[in-house]
Amino acid sequence: MAASEQVKKITQIAAQAIADKLGTDIVALDMTEQMVLSEVFVIASAQSERQVDAIADGVFEALAKVGEKPIRKEGKGAWVLLDYSDLVVHIQTQELRSYYMLDRLWNDCARIPFQILEAPATQE
Repeated sequence: MAASEQVKKITQIAAQAIADKLGTDIVALDMTEQMVLSEVFVIASAQSERQVDAIADGVFEALAKVGEKPIRKEGKGAWVLLDYSDLVVHIQTQELRSYYMLDRLWNDCARIPFQILEAPATQE
Protein backbone atom coordinates (compact mmCIF):
# COMPACT_ATOMS: atom_id res chain seq x y z
CA MET A 1 0.00 0.00 0.00
CA ALA A 2 1.44 3.36 -1.01
CA ALA A 3 1.02 6.73 0.65
CA SER A 4 -2.39 8.31 0.06
CA GLU A 5 -2.86 11.19 -2.37
CA GLN A 6 -3.80 13.53 0.51
CA VAL A 7 -0.55 12.78 2.31
CA LYS A 8 1.39 13.24 -0.92
CA LYS A 9 -0.30 16.63 -1.31
CA ILE A 10 0.75 17.86 2.12
CA THR A 11 4.21 16.33 1.56
CA GLN A 12 4.55 18.59 -1.49
CA ILE A 13 3.49 21.62 0.57
CA ALA A 14 5.97 20.75 3.34
CA ALA A 15 8.81 20.20 0.86
CA GLN A 16 8.13 23.55 -0.81
CA ALA A 17 8.05 25.30 2.57
CA ILE A 18 11.40 23.74 3.45
CA ALA A 19 12.91 24.86 0.15
CA ASP A 20 11.47 28.36 0.61
CA LYS A 21 13.46 28.62 3.87
CA LEU A 22 16.59 27.35 2.06
CA GLY A 23 16.52 23.86 3.52
CA THR A 24 18.63 21.35 1.59
CA ASP A 25 18.81 17.63 0.81
CA ILE A 26 15.03 17.24 1.06
CA VAL A 27 13.89 13.62 0.90
CA ALA A 28 10.36 12.21 1.20
CA LEU A 29 10.15 8.53 2.12
CA ASP A 30 7.09 6.31 1.77
CA MET A 31 6.87 4.58 5.14
CA THR A 32 3.67 2.60 4.54
CA GLU A 33 5.51 -0.73 4.36
CA GLN A 34 7.57 0.01 7.49
CA MET A 35 5.26 1.77 9.94
CA VAL A 36 1.66 1.59 11.01
CA LEU A 37 1.28 5.15 12.27
CA SER A 38 2.93 7.31 9.59
CA GLU A 39 2.78 7.18 5.82
CA VAL A 40 5.57 9.63 4.91
CA PHE A 41 8.75 10.92 6.49
CA VAL A 42 10.26 14.10 5.12
CA ILE A 43 13.89 14.66 6.06
CA ALA A 44 15.72 17.93 5.40
CA SER A 45 18.96 19.62 6.36
CA ALA A 46 19.70 23.12 7.59
CA GLN A 47 22.92 25.07 7.92
CA SER A 48 22.38 26.13 11.55
CA GLU A 49 20.12 25.64 14.55
CA ARG A 50 18.48 28.98 13.84
CA GLN A 51 17.65 27.81 10.32
CA VAL A 52 16.22 24.53 11.68
CA ASP A 53 13.76 26.56 13.74
CA ALA A 54 12.94 28.88 10.82
CA ILE A 55 12.24 25.93 8.52
CA ALA A 56 10.03 24.29 11.17
CA ASP A 57 8.07 27.54 11.50
CA GLY A 58 7.73 27.75 7.71
CA VAL A 59 6.39 24.19 7.44
CA PHE A 60 3.99 24.82 10.34
CA GLU A 61 2.64 28.00 8.67
CA ALA A 62 2.34 26.45 5.19
CA LEU A 63 0.45 23.40 6.42
CA ALA A 64 -1.74 25.48 8.74
CA LYS A 65 -2.94 27.39 5.64
CA VAL A 66 -4.41 24.15 4.30
CA GLY A 67 -5.92 23.15 7.64
CA GLU A 68 -3.19 20.80 8.87
CA LYS A 69 -2.04 21.06 12.47
CA PRO A 70 0.67 18.92 14.04
CA ILE A 71 -0.32 16.59 16.84
CA ARG A 72 3.07 17.30 18.36
CA LYS A 73 6.31 19.17 17.86
CA GLU A 74 9.50 17.88 19.42
CA GLY A 75 12.95 19.36 19.68
CA LYS A 76 14.49 22.74 19.18
CA GLY A 77 17.72 23.83 17.63
CA ALA A 78 19.63 21.00 16.00
CA TRP A 79 16.64 18.70 15.31
CA VAL A 80 12.95 19.50 15.13
CA LEU A 81 10.29 16.90 14.45
CA LEU A 82 6.80 17.93 13.34
CA ASP A 83 4.29 15.08 13.63
CA TYR A 84 1.16 15.41 11.51
CA SER A 85 0.25 11.76 12.14
CA ASP A 86 0.46 10.50 8.53
CA LEU A 87 3.32 12.91 7.75
CA VAL A 88 6.36 13.35 9.98
CA VAL A 89 8.86 16.09 9.13
CA HIS A 90 12.44 15.84 10.42
CA ILE A 91 14.55 18.98 10.13
CA GLN A 92 18.16 18.55 11.21
CA THR A 93 21.44 20.39 11.09
CA GLN A 94 23.82 18.83 8.58
CA GLU A 95 25.97 17.51 11.42
CA LEU A 96 23.09 15.66 13.10
CA ARG A 97 21.82 14.34 9.79
CA SER A 98 25.26 12.92 9.02
CA TYR A 99 25.45 11.37 12.48
CA TYR A 100 21.98 9.75 12.62
CA MET A 101 21.71 8.95 8.89
CA LEU A 102 17.94 8.54 8.84
CA ASP A 103 18.13 8.25 5.05
CA ARG A 104 20.32 5.15 5.39
CA LEU A 105 18.19 3.71 8.20
CA TRP A 106 15.20 3.66 5.85
CA ASN A 107 17.04 3.28 2.55
CA ASP A 108 14.76 0.43 1.49
CA CYS A 109 11.71 2.74 1.54
CA ALA A 110 10.49 4.17 -1.74
CA ARG A 111 11.07 7.87 -2.30
CA ILE A 112 8.11 10.10 -3.03
CA PRO A 113 8.76 12.60 -5.81
CA PHE A 114 7.93 16.25 -5.30
CA GLN A 115 8.54 19.39 -7.27
CA ILE A 116 10.16 22.52 -5.86
CA LEU A 117 8.96 25.68 -7.55
CA GLU A 118 11.36 28.56 -7.88
CA ALA A 119 10.21 31.89 -6.50
CA PRO A 120 9.42 34.34 -9.31
CA ALA A 121 12.16 36.87 -9.97
CA THR A 122 11.38 40.30 -8.62
CA GLN A 123 11.77 43.36 -10.77
CA GLU A 124 13.99 46.09 -9.42
